[in-house]
Amino acid sequence: MVSLTIEGVTKRFDSVTALDGVSLEIPHGRFFTILGPSGCGKTTLLRVVAGFELPDAGRVIMEGSDITLVPPHKRGMGMVFQNYALWPHMKVRDNVAYGLRVRGLPKAEVARRVMEALRLVGLEGLEDRFPSQLSGGQQQRVALARALAIEPKVLLLDEPLSNLDAKLRVEVRAELKALQRRLGITTLYVTHDQEEAFAISDLVAIINRGRIEQVGAPREIYTNPANRFVASFIGESTFFEGLVRREGPHLILTTREGLTITLPRGHEGLTPGAPALVAVRPEAFTLTPSTPEDNVIEGTVVHVAFMGNYQKVHLDCGGLRVVAMVPPSVGLSGGERCRLFFSPDAVVHIPA
Repeated sequence: MVSLTIEGVTKRFDSVTALDGVSLEIPHGRFFTILGPSGCGKTTLLRVVAGFELPDAGRVIMEGSDITLVPPHKRGMGMVFQNYALWPHMKVRDNVAYGLRVRGLPKAEVARRVMEALRLVGLEGLEDRFPSQLSGGQQQRVALARALAIEPKVLLLDEPLSNLDAKLRVEVRAELKALQRRLGITTLYVTHDQEEAFAISDLVAIINRGRIEQVGAPREIYTNPANRFVASFIGESTFFEGLVRREGPHLILTTREGLTITLPRGHEGLTPGAPALVAVRPEAFTLTPSTPEDNVIEGTVVHVAFMGNYQKVHLDCGGLRVVAMVPPSVGLSGGERCRLFFSPDAVVHIPA
């Protein structure tokens, strides 16, 4: 069952095309994230869905009904803004009750829903405080409670954790995902933080320059990126580009830098005699070979970054920059020569 359909939506601001024919289907009850760099159109897309922006072309359909021209307050959606948008002169209970009062609900019903929403987000007992008396995490929960109080069909969140410190952001995102699962509410979330998106999402749509690059589960996107942009934006990758040739049962890629790489067997997109672009993730590299067929590259250590449970090593291999993760116990420093190994099965073909 599809809760929300975005159908060929285009939005322009003067000469700038913020959204270029975007089409998506958000399944009922799923946590769906729009992920992309700054200025890619993700917030504009959320505002079109919410009704704050009208598209120049395309439609927004919710549960089979076209809501493209329906005013925001009649769409049955709740929205949490990046800056929370709390009224500073109102107490917590009044902020949460605002949308309910605008809808003309009876006082008793408003009071019941306000207390239920505050209970859901763990803010019981704080209803008489003002926003200035709350921490950043508590303010974020007030904004979430206000959105949930109207009992929306779809919950929209525009980078709601970006104002929190790193540790609190991790804690709140876990609470947010647990709450979404418990309520079973369809959620459309916008962020530029890939770790955040992958940690809480059922499905992710990668957007770039107003176009959708790939849609899928986090694991699928990471292991099978649709193109070079997705492979470089999601995590880190070392890219190898060159010509493919066959050598016995193997396909071999000879790169522009003169490296020879054994490719995975049976990949439909790799053709002998044709150019190809492949990628290897940092965690695929090892300092010792695992099998006799492992690929090997050698280069000079440019930089080593200690990350706690691993070290990130930047290697210069004849002009090609390689990024690898190695154990923290390994002693490496700039200027040293280093050999790295990786399995042919770790090589990911990047479609043209």
